[in-house]
Amino acid sequence: QEGTKVPSKRKQNTSIVTSDLLHKSLLKSEQKNWNSISPTYKAMTKRIKEKLKELHNMYTLNSGSQRMRLGENVYFEENGCILLAKADDGEGNAEILFSVEDLGFSDAFIQRIRISPDQRYMAISLKSENSEEATCIILKLGNLVVVEKVIPSVFSFEWAANDVLYYTTQKNLKCQNVFMTTFTYQKNTKLVYTEQDSRFFVDLYCTKDRRFLTINSNSKTSSEVWLVDCRHPFEPPALVQARTTGVIYHIEHRKDQLYILTTYGEPAEYKAILTDNYNHRINLDTYCRSYRNIASSGKENWQLVYALGKKIKLVDFEMFSDDCIMFLKNTGHLYLNVISFVSHSVQSIKLPTWACEFELESHPELTTSTCYFQLSSPVHPPKRFAYSFKENNLIEQAVQEVPIISNCHTTRLLAKSKDETLVPITVFHNKNSKGLHRRPLLVHVYGAYGIDLNMSFKEEKLMLIEEGWILAYCHVRGGGEQGLGWHRDGCQHNKLKGLHDLRACIRLLHQLGFSQPKHTALAAASAGGVLAGALSNTDPALIRAMVLQAPFVDVLNTMMKTHLPLTIEEQEEWGNPLEDEKCMKYIKSYCPYQNIKPQCYPSVFITAYENDERIPLTGILQYVQKLRKAALDHASRTSKKGHWIPNIILDVHANGSHCDSSWEQSLNE
Repeated sequence: QEGTKVPSKRKQNTSIVTSDLLHKSLLKSEQKNWNSISPTYKAMTKRIKEKLKELHNMYTLNSGSQRMRLGENVYFEENGCILLAKADDGEGNAEILFSVEDLGFSDAFIQRIRISPDQRYMAISLKSENSEEATCIILKLGNLVVVEKVIPSVFSFEWAANDVLYYTTQKNLKCQNVFMTTFTYQKNTKLVYTEQDSRFFVDLYCTKDRRFLTINSNSKTSSEVWLVDCRHPFEPPALVQARTTGVIYHIEHRKDQLYILTTYGEPAEYKAILTDNYNHRINLDTYCRSYRNIASSGKENWQLVYALGKKIKLVDFEMFSDDCIMFLKNTGHLYLNVISFVSHSVQSIKLPTWACEFELESHPELTTSTCYFQLSSPVHPPKRFAYSFKENNLIEQAVQEVPIISNCHTTRLLAKSKDETLVPITVFHNKNSKGLHRRPLLVHVYGAYGIDLNMSFKEEKLMLIEEGWILAYCHVRGGGEQGLGWHRDGCQHNKLKGLHDLRACIRLLHQLGFSQPKHTALAAASAGGVLAGALSNTDPALIRAMVLQAPFVDVLNTMMKTHLPLTIEEQEEWGNPLEDEKCMKYIKSYCPYQNIKPQCYPSVFITAYENDERIPLTGILQYVQKLRKAALDHASRTSKKGHWIPNIILDVHANGSHCDSSWEQSLNE
């Protein structure tokens, strides 16, 4: 209407410009600070680099790349090349199909490989270290490999038929669209599914027998699966079970029956479910081609096959023609459960006590008589094992060239938390146990999203053991080490329980003679920075140093900004402070940035990435500035002679991203 005043945006724009200038100023200041400090560590850096290279060369012989067997052909990746070998000939006679450089992507690595059922096409995803988004390249195989199609920003992809590829696109860390593309006479691409709820993330998977392609839409607490019949890939997807709050499920298929891995029912841990009884097989062809809701597989018809107990973590699940294998974790120990569909029996096998991490070898065949996998720990390089279904036993695959780690001791402890809950700790140290209380201790923590602490082999961990360090891994609530309930007990309004667990773990380690506060450092990455940063505020005297990688340290301000890509999705982990004042106060009570105060802090070293899409750099810059000011304020007020002032160092990388980096990149870090 005439005379209506137009609101001015000048103030808003000024605010954005001021914020941007402040960010640039802080970044420049930290870069200058790092450039003046880093030469101090030059000699130490050189020594460590040489030692890590030596260990890497010694133990990489045992680390296998992706391998995929289809009939008599074996496809595998090596040094950026895709090779093809005959199963009987061995890899020494392999033929190079193409390299990443041939495709014009010299700075990228191969993330995922999928081959069409008739082996005429191969789809690969290539990813650079500076981005979380990958490029999918479809190649036509033959005497001359031809690039058929290039699709940018792809997350997952699967072949539904010989010439029909389904894929999901990724934008701003979200996957919500599924497309189908064809490569024969009528080449076309069409949208087949869109997820409307921004809390959900969509990915694709093919059942082991390649009978169905599953469209999986998952939030942090619930899921929904749609099936594409691979015999009729152009028909619309069919819904298995509509999403239900608190119910997560995944689909497998075997001999005309759906097997569902789900959290439905009590206790809310994973269970293996069959959609019909063993004696009466459901006719999938009939009801899948009707493409209505798959009535026979709705949860009212689910029949229990096997259920996990409380505090047991399901690590992985793999289906074979007559058996399925579950890899489980119980108070830090790894187990193998073999469920026989023939004898209807379950066999449980305890894996070696040193093993902390498990990895199934890529794409085992459905009809294989042997299941191959690798076991490792932070200080034990991957070792290959095989489970024989025929012999019903576990076989260790010896590799002559790789030295055996024999001087490292693995100890498992339980710390009593504030509410009497027992919290597992895994400890590594060399077998010479004299003077443990005088040795340096590196404590690791994560405790979020139901994800386990990363305990795969790292050369730097073995180096520390050789140099006399003690390594401790605290499996606090909020992580997934003891099942889904362990995560629920440490998220949203239970987040402080993870902090109480961490405090109890460190105190127990010191009480048992594993080092002492003045020789203790705490390491955390990403969301692990919440508990690490919180502990440095509440109990700074427990540790002398803290090492953080891309840490989440400003929970409150981040969760108040709904324009950030992950804020809505992450409300299921942290809560929604915008709509719940009680939640806002609770987050404020533990948020590392909000609780900084003048006191004697440990020294802090933080690695961050300039273009990190997950953890905004601004929050880290402000955290470092505030922490440094608080430490200096405390020092200026304390008149004690020789008072110790902590080093607070931030190293911002122009390249790199939040996700796993290459060996060269991680070595430089």
